[in-house]
Amino acid sequence: MTGTTSPAPLRIVLADDEHMVRTALRAILAAEPDLEVVGEAATGAEAVSVVRELRPDVVLMDVRMPEVDGIRATEQILRDMEGPPRIVVVTTFENDAYVYEALRAGASGFLLKRAEAEALVQAVRLVARSDSLLFPASVRALAEAYARAESARPPWVARLTGRESEVLRQMAAGLTNAEIARRMEVGPATVKTHVAAVLAKTGARDRTQAVIAAYEAGFIRSS
Repeated sequence: MTGTTSPAPLRIVLADDEHMVRTALRAILAAEPDLEVVGEAATGAEAVSVVRELRPDVVLMDVRMPEVDGIRATEQILRDMEGPPRIVVVTTFENDAYVYEALRAGASGFLLKRAEAEALVQAVRLVARSDSLLFPASVRALAEAYARAESARPPWVARLTGRESEVLRQMAAGLTNAEIARRMEVGPATVKTHVAAVLAKTGARDRTQAVIAAYEAGFIRSS
C-alpha cells in the first residue's frame, strides 16, 4: 500500500528591523508543521534580495524599515519577480495610511504586531490560499478612510457582468468562494470562474487588490 505524501510546508520570509520581533515570529511559525521560516531581513532592501534568492510563498513585511520601507520593498518584489510571493504587512498601528499604501502597492493584507499567535498562523495560511480577505472589516475601514476616489470610473467597471459585480461586492464583504456560492446558489467552480474574471478585468493580483480598486473606482461606496 502506497503511503500518502504530506504537502510541502509554506515557505516564509520575515522582514523586520527589530530582531526581537523576528525571533518571536519565527518561534510561533516554527511550531507549525506546515509552515517553515526560510529567511529573515532587517531592511527593505535586504528583504528584496532575500526574497529574490529564496522565493518564499509568503513574506511578513514590516511597513516601516530603514533604507527601503515595506511599501517600496513590496512594490519592487511584486514588480520585478515572476510568480511573486504573497506579502502581508506587519504593523503596530491598524488605522495607518502607511498600511493602506502597502495594500495599494500589492500587499495581500496586514497583521498587527500584537496579534495572537493563532491569528498569525491562520493569516499566513489564508493569504497563501487567497480564498478570502485577511481581516475584511479592517481592510474596508482602511479603504473607506484612505481611498483616493478617481475622477471618472475606469473602463473595467462597465465591463463587469451582473454576476461579476455581485461577486466583487461579496469579496469586499470578506466572503470565501464557498460562502459566495451559497449566497448566489451556484457551484463553487462557477464562483471561482467569476472571481478570476473580476481579477482579470480589474487588473488585480488578488482579492485585496480588487477590493481596493473597487473602492477607488467608486464601485463600492464608503459607508
